[in-house]
Amino acid sequence: MSGDPDDEMLSWDESVFRDEHVFEIDYVPETFRHRESQLESLKYALRPAARGSRPLNTVVRGPPGTGKTTAVQKLFGELRAQTDVRTVRVNCQVDSTRYAVFSRVFEGIFDYEPPSSGISFKKLFGQIADRLVDDDEVLVVALDDVNYLFYENEASDTLYSLLRAHEAHAGAKIGVICVSSDLSLSVIEELDSRVQSVFRPEEVYFPKYDVDEVVDILRERAKRGFHEGVLGAPELDRVAELTAESGDLRVGIDLLRRAGLNAEMRASRSINREDIETAYEQSKFVHLSRSLRGLSDSETALVEVLAEHDGEQAGSVYEAFHDRTDLGYTRYSEIVNKLDQLGLVETEYAEVEGRGRSRSISLAYDPEAVLERIEG
Repeated sequence: MSGDPDDEMLSWDESVFRDEHVFEIDYVPETFRHRESQLESLKYALRPAARGSRPLNTVVRGPPGTGKTTAVQKLFGELRAQTDVRTVRVNCQVDSTRYAVFSRVFEGIFDYEPPSSGISFKKLFGQIADRLVDDDEVLVVALDDVNYLFYENEASDTLYSLLRAHEAHAGAKIGVICVSSDLSLSVIEELDSRVQSVFRPEEVYFPKYDVDEVVDILRERAKRGFHEGVLGAPELDRVAELTAESGDLRVGIDLLRRAGLNAEMRASRSINREDIETAYEQSKFVHLSRSLRGLSDSETALVEVLAEHDGEQAGSVYEAFHDRTDLGYTRYSEIVNKLDQLGLVETEYAEVEGRGRSRSISLAYDPEAVLERIEG
């Protein structure tokens, strides 16, 4: 190695990244490790579709950042490349009503969005089913983050329409994959009995990655994303350690990217320990940022109120929320329940003298971190 310090410095047109896209959350890796049995189970459920029959319905469960979405995207890519099966993945965090889900399915089939207003659900549904029957195609719909449909009480109606399509439109063949990161949610038990009777899914579970698996996956990402020599073995081990602590692989992937950016800011050709520690202060909030992005204006307003009134009585929180949004107590209570299910708030019931049981509500994250991400 040269003794010239300039050899260790990046010039203005150089980068530590070989391919920065490798560190994006929606990147689908060529080599998808440590999920072989889960992929086989999903292939088993989808195989009938490749033969022109309705596939087996599936529930995919597991904590956040355990490869569920990547597995679905990988198999959907293979199906599209090798068969005539139609595949549509719906992000239910964004599309959390039955109409929104079917609008996304319509777009996946016709390659353009339906009109934003003026078309009834029945007509939208009819056009989708008619196209499938006319072209004799099988459709597989992945409801990613299906838990959001449950939070909005839209899950049963959405699944009922998808699973009963063949009754209203003879020959329509639709299969459903429900992907949930909410381990407290029992997808099947929470559905109406009319849906349970036709759903009967296969279940595929994605456990947390262990430390060795995390190291292996992050090493592969780093190899594809960084130039040689950018990330040393001790630094990789530290990233893996922090990732395993969080239990979410997405934290580690985001951490690699931010650490690379920190190294570039120093005009360095390699990532050091401080780059990683500094990056972790942002990357550890990946789940928080993602959850906040999916909230409506009124839901975001309540999170802001909670951050500003941290530690105060629930009554004063409701009053501040009502003053800001003009919404009543019923809607307030519904939003609190949703934020609780998302892990954004923690609620607790306690006996209050003279008032009976009262619910206390607090943020599950540091208020400053929450406000910073809402405002940013």
